Amino acid sequence: MIRVQFYVLQEEEMSLTVTKALESRAATNFFDSSKTISTEQIKELVRLATLAPTAFNLQNWGFVAVQSPEAKKKLHAAAYNQQKIIDAPVTFIIYGQLEAHTQFDRVADVLIEKGGVSEENAQIWKSKVVATHDNNPGLQRDEAFRSASLGGMALMLAAQEQGFVTGPMSGFIPSEVSKAFDLDEKQIPVILISVGYPADGNYPQSPRLDVDDVLTIV
Repeated sequence: MIRVQFYVLQEEEMSLTVTKALESRAATNFFDSSKTISTEQIKELVRLATLAPTAFNLQNWGFVAVQSPEAKKKLHAAAYNQQKIIDAPVTFIIYGQLEAHTQFDRVADVLIEKGGVSEENAQIWKSKVVATHDNNPGLQRDEAFRSASLGGMALMLAAQEQGFVTGPMSGFIPSEVSKAFDLDEKQIPVILISVGYPADGNYPQSPRLDVDDVLTIV
């Protein structure tokens, strides 16, 4: 039943433009705990999130979908007991991967198999990645945060298009999240995003500064 409702909703929301998604999106604090999200829906959200860009196509991110009551309890404790983690059907932990250049062979294999890139060109690509990232922990961390953040925004827009609401969170203890979900020292939790359906009590999008206050054209 949930699956049928999802596909009907998806068809109805296909007319949602990026502009409308951005203008209507608001950080959700209160979720309807009676509704669920299927595994297929979770996978589709992550598939769309991974279409976001990463430097050198490193894809230096990872997604943990926290859905079970036991997992929610652990994340709840590591995120200052925010109730949305308990009530939302799923909360994503999005982490950035350090030393991603050491795993570039898996990207090179996909480039060759699906992108029509020759093995020689893939190795040239790899050499550039290694040259810029090896022994450069500052760049690795910057890119990990950039990639995870871009993936998180893409996931929120995808969720909005499919009729969900989202609640992004920076309020958590990274070391506790890593410990609770067995993330290693190279997997840095960057953002949490709850996804689901709204309950009563949420606020609309907060007003933004005028464009002239934040834009410089040179």
